[in-house]
Amino acid sequence: MQATRCAATFTLRRDRDGALRDDGHVTALLVLDAPDVARLPFDTALEIVAVFCAALSGGLAAVRKNFDLFGVLVLAWCTGLGGGLVRDVLIGAVPPVGIADWRLVASALAAGILIFFLNPRLERMRRSIIVLDAGALALFVLVGTVKALGLGVGLLPSVIVGMLTGIGGGVLRDLLTGEVPLILQDRQLYAIPALAGALVTAAVWQAGLLGVVAQLAIIALVFGFRLASLRLGWTAPGPWSSRGGSSGRM
Repeated sequence: MQATRCAATFTLRRDRDGALRDDGHVTALLVLDAPDVARLPFDTALEIVAVFCAALSGGLAAVRKNFDLFGVLVLAWCTGLGGGLVRDVLIGAVPPVGIADWRLVASALAAGILIFFLNPRLERMRRSIIVLDAGALALFVLVGTVKALGLGVGLLPSVIVGMLTGIGGGVLRDLLTGEVPLILQDRQLYAIPALAGALVTAAVWQAGLLGVVAQLAIIALVFGFRLASLRLGWTAPGPWSSRGGSSGRM
């Protein structure tokens, strides 16, 4: 368990009759117990890789829209770090990691540069990039949920923050390229694996069991859920027609 200490200083003095009055110096410590979350081995390196993978999809979208180099870099940065920016703004963690950690910024920009100069080759690797993006989604969800929980945001808000951390970059990418966000128009499962991962993370955290093994299992869960939905054609239900049937395929 990790103890969070809040120091408060009171000035007290004791009267002749033994009552306490303001004066003197007494320092009190309020100790609140909070679950201690184990750090993943190489967790910073994993986050850098996740940002890079997510930024690749942003760079590809920019190249398809014929953006110039600056536009490609901006879109790669927004896609790679947009979810983290949304998370940090919502939970009041300033400055946001998307501008405060130069390693993450450099990772996103490196992905943008790579896409700009090598996009014909990388376009042929689209399947591989989708797989890498699924891994980035899983890690972003875990990191976002844990960070919100650690700041005492609460279980339900932390679940929402974790989901938004996972999908936020993609939403920003689509908005900046003038598209309806993919999660709103395409029934492929993306937000649902993110939500499931955030829910499991919050539940395991509440039970005090969020160790390294549990975190790796959550990453594998979200990653596997996303890839299985693509492989097996799982989709969210479409709107119901007037005849009572679903208008979309399941």
